[in-house]
Amino acid sequence: MTMEKKVLMVLASQNFRDPEFFVPKDVIEKAGITVLTASSKPESTGAEGGKVKIDALLDKVNPSEYDAVAFIGGPGSTEYFDNKTAHQICKNTIGSGKVLASICAAGSTLARAGVLKGKKATAFEGRGQDLKDHGAIYTGKPLEIDGSIITANGPRAAREFGEAIVKALK
Repeated sequence: MTMEKKVLMVLASQNFRDPEFFVPKDVIEKAGITVLTASSKPESTGAEGGKVKIDALLDKVNPSEYDAVAFIGGPGSTEYFDNKTAHQICKNTIGSGKVLASICAAGSTLARAGVLKGKKATAFEGRGQDLKDHGAIYTGKPLEIDGSIITANGPRAAREFGEAIVKALK
């Protein structure tokens, strides 16, 4: 792995799911890949109290600067479900053939951006119908990979989620 690879992890400004961020971030960084963060505010606080200083505000993100973009779940991830900027980042990432990923409830952001139509995907069980309603083939599996889209269903799949992103970037 070269240090040239960069992953952008998008966090809700409040109440992202701590293990869904910190576990895959650790896996990705141990593989020699740089992880940067984006959110709507300069600092993000996890549902379990984790604090993250944000590298870029979401509306200033240029997805072409990253090899992968991952949306992190948690109760706060609803912030991006209908966010035009988040949707455009999803579309631009997929449009350029790069890796787009989501874990847990954040799958609804990808679904509502229209990038999961006809794709196998998973998410937090409570978001399954939303994915189906927006054209995804919801599987409910812990991890799902369909082309350059990687989705996971929650914290128990966080390590596998990080490993799948690393593998996709190799």
